Amino acid sequence: QVVTSSRSVWLSVCCEANASSLVLVLASAMGNCTAACEGAPGAMPLDSLNNIVMLTDSYKVTHHLQYPPGTTKIYSYFESRGGAYQDVCFFGLQYFLKKYMVGQVVTPAKIKQAEEYFKIHFSHPVWGYNEQLFNRGAWEYIVSKHGGRLPVTVKAVPEGTVVPYKNVLFTLENTDDNCFWLTNYLETLLVQIWYPTTVCTQSREQKKIIVKYLKETGCSNVISGGGHLFKLHDFGFRGVSSVESAAIGGAGHLVNFMGTDTMAAMVCCKEYYGEPAAGFSIPASEHSTMTSWG
Repeated sequence: QVVTSSRSVWLSVCCEANASSLVLVLASAMGNCTAACEGAPGAMPLDSLNNIVMLTDSYKVTHHLQYPPGTTKIYSYFESRGGAYQDVCFFGLQYFLKKYMVGQVVTPAKIKQAEEYFKIHFSHPVWGYNEQLFNRGAWEYIVSKHGGRLPVTVKAVPEGTVVPYKNVLFTLENTDDNCFWLTNYLETLLVQIWYPTTVCTQSREQKKIIVKYLKETGCSNVISGGGHLFKLHDFGFRGVSSVESAAIGGAGHLVNFMGTDTMAAMVCCKEYYGEPAAGFSIPASEHSTMTSWG
């Protein structure tokens, strides 16, 4: 898959209004584990790349010091500001929520791990490290007050919805006044939704072209039989930057088509979207198997 990002924007409003009605509160018991387990002898080491305390841009770690005094609510939204197409097919939010944000994702061990990184990362050659930069007390508050669950609410259009660009796709807001800083701390992670959404959007546009020319060439029977769903087969696993990119990008493609050889996309659809058979393939040959015969 060769994709170009539709330009996206994350805007926030600082206010002191009461929290609005909740649509999705990230206080689910999914993924529940205890800090004691993390520190137990023989336990698996912490995954530094799945530590929500560090899944942000470095400068955001210090932003709790920069908001105006008395701030209690940060309300942010995500949109596509424009691009090659006027419509956006929204996809990928559920994966990021389930993978990184649902359940007890904050623990004392993760806080400690993050602080060890920050002490080096923010250390000044002359002045050393400023203990106020990392909001350790606020993260510990999330552990003690919310059991390590993120006090935020997400509202979004249903995944797979086609939305004209320059419209809100999802919003994020803190539900605890003491955690106003958390909303935009999570921006870095959630803005990655641009990728599966862009793949899904481009895949849909390609599907429209295929359907158009099937109709113009007298092949409407292919469409009625569902054959058009296999006219753009995904071999993108080898062409993307990571296994995760293959998973979420490939899943975005499967919103529009049913042919794929990207197994990571199959796993993503099953584990994060509850779809046991999102795509299909065949026992095809390749150059090595053919040329081996001489």
